[in-house]
Amino acid sequence: MNLDNQNRREIAKSCSIAKFMASDNAMKVTTDAVQILGGYGYMKDYPVERMMRDAKLIQIYTGTNQIMRIVTAREIFKDY
Repeated sequence: MNLDNQNRREIAKSCSIAKFMASDNAMKVTTDAVQILGGYGYMKDYPVERMMRDAKLIQIYTGTNQIMRIVTAREIFKDY
């Protein structure tokens, strides 16, 4: 598939937004779940502990959310 530059920019912006929104929401939900469970939320006996670690990993693994926000802002303001 042959994509022009405008389509590539739109794809980069959409992917960046999707990544940081999804990972931020996952972190918020798991943090809230740990808060609800209290001390049990940190125990390996409960799956929430693993989910929270995974959510944090997603935030930093393929580019930190701060970098994704910079990519998004750059693409949004490139035309101005």
